[in-house]
Amino acid sequence: MIFKAYDIRGVYGDDLNEDIAYKIGRAFVVYIGSKIVLGHDNRVSSDSLLDALKRGIIDQGGDVYNIGLSSSPMFYFATNIIDCDGGIIVTASHNPREYNGFKMVRKNAVPLSGDSGINEIKELVLENNFPQSFRKGKCFDKDVSDEYVNSFEKKKYDLKVVVDTANSVSGVLVPKMLDNVNLIHIFSELDGTFPNHNPDPLKEENLKELRKRVVEEKADIGIAFDGDGDRVFFIDELGNVIPSDLIIALISSLNPDWKILYDVRCSNVVKEIAKNIVSSRVGHSFIKEKMKEENVVFGGEYSGHYYLKQENSCFESPYFVIYSIFEAIKDKSISELISRFRKYFHSGEINFEVRDKEEVIRKIENNYSDGKKSYIDGLRIDFDDWWMLLRASNTEPVLRLIVEAKNEKLLKEKIKELAPFFS
Repeated sequence: MIFKAYDIRGVYGDDLNEDIAYKIGRAFVVYIGSKIVLGHDNRVSSDSLLDALKRGIIDQGGDVYNIGLSSSPMFYFATNIIDCDGGIIVTASHNPREYNGFKMVRKNAVPLSGDSGINEIKELVLENNFPQSFRKGKCFDKDVSDEYVNSFEKKKYDLKVVVDTANSVSGVLVPKMLDNVNLIHIFSELDGTFPNHNPDPLKEENLKELRKRVVEEKADIGIAFDGDGDRVFFIDELGNVIPSDLIIALISSLNPDWKILYDVRCSNVVKEIAKNIVSSRVGHSFIKEKMKEENVVFGGEYSGHYYLKQENSCFESPYFVIYSIFEAIKDKSISELISRFRKYFHSGEINFEVRDKEEVIRKIENNYSDGKKSYIDGLRIDFDDWWMLLRASNTEPVLRLIVEAKNEKLLKEKIKELAPFFS
């Protein structure tokens, strides 16, 4: 099923095609309103899906403000500054080349989710019985790239920076956004087949070339973007991957008066550094809603999303994080800055295929009944020197386990101790 918790996504030609895109365009106007911002990434199928989506919007009487080739953060920015009812960007984010999809927002970049909007659009698409429109909409081209670039305050830095955009849409913005450093840009050419590696920097195999080039070039830092530019990962000057939760801790330390949000997968070091902290379930729609409710200035996810409060909205702002790090490493290396946050040993997400997810969770909860339990997103159990998190996949027979401990020996012991519950 292409209608997910946070977006619409599937394999192009099998799950998703132009006919479905056309119906989604019509359904979006019926549900959200008649002034729609559209953008797209550089996947091979994106132009064709965008055209079908646009036709559906126009046939349903909606007006299109087409911002063209765009990263997701620039698209969110556009829906925040253009007088509109909502917007759609054609993208499958970090997924492999055969995928595509749609991220949808209301005005001010407020995301639709399964609980708020996506299921309603799904029903309209399945019914395929749209009310008659008595006018044809119009399409207006709207280039917001200069406004987006100029919305950031940039300083010049004497830094050598290697950036990998994985042949994705961020390759358009990086030369403009990072003209304030000595930039070495790898896999910069736009190619929607992603010939060098998948645009998913959460997987370390996709960071091999970047890590190598950082060391070879004696660079100060390496930066990797995902397929639609809303996630960013960092490599220190020694070629080591910096976990995203440690970047959240760093930004928190640089802004001690800010209220900070982090997701439940993140290291305990984040809540030890931040004076005013809010925890959240995983997922951009939930996090953005929580940030607005709690008046949070900055938020981050273990998956490399970083959010910033911006006027009436909250959305991903990778360049805010990048510029903050540039300022911090003027006089000290990134590895030195991060070293004080490397207090714990974190397993990352470990996936287990199980027949009965709820039964496994129940058994583990009963077996570790002496721990402090929370249910913000799945089951998290905290002890004095370690914690675990269990989250069930919405779409697969999979349980995701994270363990963090005060030392590597304890981490290995606890993973080994938990493994039989999943067999």
